[in-house]
Amino acid sequence: MTKYVLHVESRPASEEAVDAFNRWYDEVHLPEMVALDGFASAVRYAPREPGGPYIAHYEIEGDPQQAVKNVTAAAADGRLRMSDVISMEPAPRMQILKLTTEYPTHPLASRHQLIDGQLVGSDTTFASYNPATGDLLGHAPEATEEQARQAVAAARRAFDTTDWATDPELRRRCLNQLHDALVEHREELRELTIAEAGSPRMLTYAAQLDEPIELVRYYADLLKDHSFVDDMGVVEYQGQRHHRWVEWEAGGVAAAIIPYNYPNQLALAKLAPALAAGCAIVLKGAPDTPLVTLALGELIAEHTDIPAGVVNILSSSAASVGEVLTTHPDVDLVSFTGASPTGRRIMAAASDTVKRVFLELGGKSALVVLDDADFKNAATYAAYMICLHSGQACAITSRMLVPRRHHDAIVEQVARRMERVRVGDPNDPKTYMGPLISERQRDKVDGMVQRAVAAGATLVTGGQRIDPGYFYAPTLLANVDPGSEIAQEEVFGPVLAVIPYDDDDDAVRIANNSVYGLSGAVQSADRERALAVARRIRTGTFSINGGNYFFSDTPFGGYKQSGIGREKGVAGLEEFMERKTFGEVEAGDADGGAR
Repeated sequence: MTKYVLHVESRPASEEAVDAFNRWYDEVHLPEMVALDGFASAVRYAPREPGGPYIAHYEIEGDPQQAVKNVTAAAADGRLRMSDVISMEPAPRMQILKLTTEYPTHPLASRHQLIDGQLVGSDTTFASYNPATGDLLGHAPEATEEQARQAVAAARRAFDTTDWATDPELRRRCLNQLHDALVEHREELRELTIAEAGSPRMLTYAAQLDEPIELVRYYADLLKDHSFVDDMGVVEYQGQRHHRWVEWEAGGVAAAIIPYNYPNQLALAKLAPALAAGCAIVLKGAPDTPLVTLALGELIAEHTDIPAGVVNILSSSAASVGEVLTTHPDVDLVSFTGASPTGRRIMAAASDTVKRVFLELGGKSALVVLDDADFKNAATYAAYMICLHSGQACAITSRMLVPRRHHDAIVEQVARRMERVRVGDPNDPKTYMGPLISERQRDKVDGMVQRAVAAGATLVTGGQRIDPGYFYAPTLLANVDPGSEIAQEEVFGPVLAVIPYDDDDDAVRIANNSVYGLSGAVQSADRERALAVARRIRTGTFSINGGNYFFSDTPFGGYKQSGIGREKGVAGLEEFMERKTFGEVEAGDADGGAR
């Protein structure tokens, strides 16, 4: 089914007119529009950014062209007052910018949050857009601070009063149910992920969807195979034999907050280990990809036996909801993936109640190409890594360190490959690189590129916006100063900075000259030399000659300001658990005698 939305943008003439404009819009204009033939409902949004337009979406029933004619006729004969009290820009007082903004009615495009076992909405909503077209995809509930508190209360009750934390067989069964539901609805999730995250279809067969689905199975199987008791043995102490052991227990109520770039991977990498550990959890999805995350909540509610309150999923574009989760006294631990500045704020906020905090933050990872490497292979790795999901990944190698005497030759090889990257419709199976998530992100990327060029970097290829949608061309910058902004700050876009170095020691120094330490890579014909370089670079993960480290059973996380803790594997499970150490006098020794 295809729905049509009339998209209208308008602005008050001045900041002083904003209050009167809002009253007129809500009390006069929206009701008059909805009263016209062909219109079913209306939603209005405040500007995304300061000074931006106010956006209204009018859902159309029936023929969209006739609906627009009805608007025109009503404005002409006075039944629809475009504005009686406020002058608006651009002229005429309101401009119709788009008709036929189409969005598919995805079976899993839920408009409901999951709170205490119930699928619920909210009094207001916010919009989700298709980044490949800029068109409206759907609306998500705007969670309130009170709903966030309700979700925490539900999680606390579920953790304290149900068998969830103490019954691993129940948890294993429910995780298997979730896995089966994800598999059953995989193709619907795939279409929604492509539409909302702008992910190329090919990537959904890997880290964007299929691999995280199997991560759920991994944690279900871990509950069967893993021992949650560490036997520390027996020691003699003051004439008695003391048996010591450590038991791993559920960590309590977890709050999880994720960004937009890999919504399935990031959500399931928190949900699956938290549930396996026996935690109750409140998950807040990203404002740019709310529908994908809400779909997971719908599957949990309708296809698993997870007790009410154990999983709660919220959608919100407001930072205040996240603040409730990170400061609430009934939350025991916080797991956050996102930008480093936000992570620092969360860490500070959680300190008042001394919560455990796990952070997976930014990266500025270096690919070190040694002088004995296969330069063609290195160029291919560099070009396709930076373009993966348009560079919107924290662990990609966005710095390429090359021997100074080979700089120009390697840059030429990389440029040829970047210019061949297939950019386009993410729904096309042949597309390698899709759009950035938003115009806001594209502006950020473009601004960093322009400043890099102004600072002396050479723009070799790319550096252009591609319309429609939020596309940005694969961009290669050469002769980059290792201390410059583009070499130090995370771009989160398809921008590769090539930095020359003098010798292996210089390469290691440049690679380590970063506040981040998430990942790295090295290319060399000499394995021992490559390992020697890799072991000197302070990062949590490392690729040798293109090797992959990202699997369900391998821990992932960073050093320095790239975060605290690890995701995936046994280490990811342990982030959501507490250790309790036991000591017991062996039988026969309780009276003080030794056996």
